[in-house]
Amino acid sequence: ARQSSARRKKKVSTRTPNAALKQTEMEGNTPAAASHDPGAGIAAEPAAVLGKPLVLAPELPPVQEDEANMEDLEVGPGPISCLPGCWFSIIEPGSVGVVQRCGGSYIGYQEPGCIPYCCWIDTINSVDLKVKQVRCHTDCKTLDNVTLKVTTVVTYKINKAKLKQAVFEIDDPENQMQAYADNIIRSALPSMELDQAYANKETLCHSITVELRKSMAQYGYNIYNALVTDLVPDHEVLQAMNAINAAKRKRVAAQEEAEAKKLMQVKEAEAEAEAKYLSGTGIARMRKAIAEGVKESMDTMTAAGISEQDAMRMMITTQYIDTLKDFANNGRSSAIMVPSGPGAASDVEAQVRNGFIAGSALRPQQQEM
Repeated sequence: ARQSSARRKKKVSTRTPNAALKQTEMEGNTPAAASHDPGAGIAAEPAAVLGKPLVLAPELPPVQEDEANMEDLEVGPGPISCLPGCWFSIIEPGSVGVVQRCGGSYIGYQEPGCIPYCCWIDTINSVDLKVKQVRCHTDCKTLDNVTLKVTTVVTYKINKAKLKQAVFEIDDPENQMQAYADNIIRSALPSMELDQAYANKETLCHSITVELRKSMAQYGYNIYNALVTDLVPDHEVLQAMNAINAAKRKRVAAQEEAEAKKLMQVKEAEAEAEAKYLSGTGIARMRKAIAEGVKESMDTMTAAGISEQDAMRMMITTQYIDTLKDFANNGRSSAIMVPSGPGAASDVEAQVRNGFIAGSALRPQQQEM
């Protein structure tokens, strides 16, 4: 008996240091010198045996995870792959099944597919995880007292990691989103005029998106975007705006039309001046050619022995007959009455001669003046 008791005491004494070291390692309490001195483990064994306190390393602060990663962490029970029972639950892709035990406690969710379950114990309800949108209509007034109807479209989706909060902690999420959107729009637009409201749509969308994400994340809803799709003023204001725009456009059109008319008149005047210049140049050249032709004819007839008076009579008679011939051949000319008797040529000759005589008599007087 004494030998057996001595053996037991020897066993206890030999196992005590190892047990103390194992306990400290399981609790994460290692000697401070163990990380620096390789022989610290040997010195720690007697210290633990003698009951001296061990020096512990300071604990590191917990890792802080950012807000974006916290949204993806699973809160509550995770997916369930199998349940006891002989019935089968089928969940379509894009959805999950919320599993409740005995009609009350939430125990997890079923991924898309088929699993067995017992309908007397568990109930599985399908929840859609697709991206959805809700259309919000808000009536408000701008700084210049214009009534507006603002249409906002919010796209959202249930966060599967916070399925319990999304299903059991909020009753009507779309009405909640509508209320937040109304609050933001009615706080921002009364400080803007109508033109500023149209110009600041992007700023308004950003404000709505940030506020909705911040408010709905705790209930397990991820807000992807909030778009202001329409700003519709009152019908009378819209008609007035259209009338103002129409008047501005008519004024611009009238100015453009007046400029076009002015340009056309200038171009017509320039064309007329150019035409008259060219016509005068042509008449001058024609008269010059006639004078040269008359001179050449007079020289030819004088060289043939005809006097200048007879040559003049012959030329006038020839031109008179040519004029009558052209008048007879041209059917489009108007009818005129000209002397057509035998003495008509002499009358014309007399008129031309009298004109030359009168011009010769006036020339000395003009030189004296």
